[in-house]
Amino acid sequence: MTNVQATHTDELHVKGKNARQAAAVLGGLHTTAKDEALKAISQGLLDNVPAILEANRADLEAGRRAGLSESLLDRLMLDEARINAMADALNDLTQLTDPVGQVLEDWERPNGLKLSTVRVPLGVVGIIYEARPNVTVDAAALCLKTGNAVILRGSSSAIHSNMALVSVIRSSLATAGLPEDAVQLVEDTSRETAARLFKMNDVLDVLIPRGSAKLIRTVVNQATVPVIETGAGNCHVYIDEAADKDMAISIAVNAKTQRPSVCNAAEKILIHQKWPHTAELVAALQWEGVVVHGDEAVNNLADGVLVASDEDWGLEYLDLEVAIKIVSSTEEAIAHINTYGTRHSEAIVTSSLADAKTFQLGVDAAAVYHNASTRFTDGFEFGFGAELGISTQKLHARGPMGLPALTSVKTLISGNGQCK
Repeated sequence: MTNVQATHTDELHVKGKNARQAAAVLGGLHTTAKDEALKAISQGLLDNVPAILEANRADLEAGRRAGLSESLLDRLMLDEARINAMADALNDLTQLTDPVGQVLEDWERPNGLKLSTVRVPLGVVGIIYEARPNVTVDAAALCLKTGNAVILRGSSSAIHSNMALVSVIRSSLATAGLPEDAVQLVEDTSRETAARLFKMNDVLDVLIPRGSAKLIRTVVNQATVPVIETGAGNCHVYIDEAADKDMAISIAVNAKTQRPSVCNAAEKILIHQKWPHTAELVAALQWEGVVVHGDEAVNNLADGVLVASDEDWGLEYLDLEVAIKIVSSTEEAIAHINTYGTRHSEAIVTSSLADAKTFQLGVDAAAVYHNASTRFTDGFEFGFGAELGISTQKLHARGPMGLPALTSVKTLISGNGQCK
């Protein structure tokens, strides 16, 4: 083993051991202690705005030199308003019910055994994510509230921001009398260290990737640690023939343009062939600066549209780009979405309750909307507080991952001497 490899391994070994020790403490904490720590972190963020912004500027400057796209720079950027929002979210989290210890079910067997299923922390959670320093705070806060220790591995593009944020979090934990090692950052951002993290079954109880489709595929394919798969968002808005024109255009434009760099933004729009306002929708999107790709039918109906390739239907643009396809029925829309979608968020705009029901039951996704924008797939919008990501799998957690998604269950059994 080279000295570099040894250094990387030592960092993971030490932080993993410390995380296990911290998790043992956190699992037994009362909600009050955890909430006081969240309040301390909130205040710590507000007290350290200048230092956090200075660190973030270093990342932004490096990102511009490296040629990062504007959408990635937007994800990376922190300002005073975003830091204030993170601080507010921490305080809001203290108002949410702590799921740890919640009794989900209890029953008694004929032999007198009494059983109850209760929520418990997962233990040590690993989070690997890209270019979004707000995830550092969200992940730490959600794990703390649920009694989990967390090992964070962000990207090299956000390393200065993440180090500054974790420094504030750890010092705030110490102030609140909790172990600093409840939250740790892997400062080596090499792929080799990430690959080792994927296989730390002796330390991590679960690994959660949050970022691009490529990152998520890499983690799912390489990890031996159990993975909760969060979603890339190739999200669709389907405009049915019975859709109100103004509502459809408003929803489609909002879903695409409000914040195009996030996973719940619409990337594709499907339009029923009998809906007569395609050209107006295209014009509305172009007015907002959206580059429109379209199939042959769309190109025949609207000006300034690029020809969509087969590759376009599966792309997550994360930018002011969209692809539009004309379909003959709700069933064709469902089939297209289930072929190219990422099981994240899909929407139908229609005044037909029958078509809405067919769509919502037929589409395979974590969140399926009727007459609303896909932009609502978010922990805050769902009333969960901060979220750790949008799970697109079907085991344990699906959709916005709030507090309950960071717990497991334990069955407690009480008897009076039963042996059989």
